[in-house]
Amino acid sequence: MKKILVTLGEPAGIGPDLGVLLSKHNLNKNIVIIADPLLLTESAKKLKKKIILNILDDINSPTKSGSNVINVFPIKLNSKNNPGVLNPKNAEYVINTIKAAASFCINGNASAMVTGPISKSVLNKAGFKISGHTEFLASLCNSKSVMMLMNSQMKIALHTTHIPLHDVKKFITKPLLSKTITIVNDDLKKKFKINKPRILVTGLNPHAGEDGLLGLHDEKIIKPTVKKMREKGILVSGPVAADTAFLKKNLDAYDIVLTMYHDQGLPVIKFSDFKKTVNFTLGLPIIRVSVDHGTGIDLVGTGKIDISSFVESIKIAKKIANA
Repeated sequence: MKKILVTLGEPAGIGPDLGVLLSKHNLNKNIVIIADPLLLTESAKKLKKKIILNILDDINSPTKSGSNVINVFPIKLNSKNNPGVLNPKNAEYVINTIKAAASFCINGNASAMVTGPISKSVLNKAGFKISGHTEFLASLCNSKSVMMLMNSQMKIALHTTHIPLHDVKKFITKPLLSKTITIVNDDLKKKFKINKPRILVTGLNPHAGEDGLLGLHDEKIIKPTVKKMREKGILVSGPVAADTAFLKKNLDAYDIVLTMYHDQGLPVIKFSDFKKTVNFTLGLPIIRVSVDHGTGIDLVGTGKIDISSFVESIKIAKKIANA
């Protein structure tokens, strides 16, 4: 049976609540949550929801399905959890859940992993130098990765992810951009079954540099790289001005828009349909999907959280993994 593993992210955030609320969707028996069972039990009490935990002794132990049933592969917290209060002492627990899910996917015991929101600041305070799930999973898998956000209206990939804006241009090089375009092209073929992906690349600067007037990266680096990749048979175009890249005619003509940095593309897709936008990591040898929102500390225990992104993430993971 092809298992889909779910990590809940930051224990003090809405992750445990998401796990409990997911059980109301009659989770299939191939869905396994990797977490401390106590987190789910305490969250259920606070939300006044009934859950039935099936705790697995081994990742290959029999799973169950049915109303309110949650299959759990247990990993213990390092320190007592206080919902709504971030605690660096539990950072190692968060890391261990991600490592376990990735390891099971790598060795074939699971088909995909779906991740809940983490607090990067807490992880770093605890000594884990991590800028995000995308980069951490790439290191675990010893591969390059590309962040892609997607919903029913569009797919947006990012050439750079969690780095300061003033450092972005350091990563706009011909070799690095060529690698990103190759990963996007290859994974859209392999994982999304798009035979000939059409990729639109944005410029780095306003108006894609305005012929060098507003910056040289577009003319000197992005444009020749795109030309070279086209010569290799990849259907890629650009650079185009980011402010017009997301017009409907472009979204209709291309399968994906590749932007140069985090806030160049993400505000657009989150504005289009925040609730059903998910984060998919391209380039990994495993399938990883994630919610597109944060830890929601202010919403912990209220029950007033929207699980649409989590439900959509699981749906996408199951579809890509054919599970």
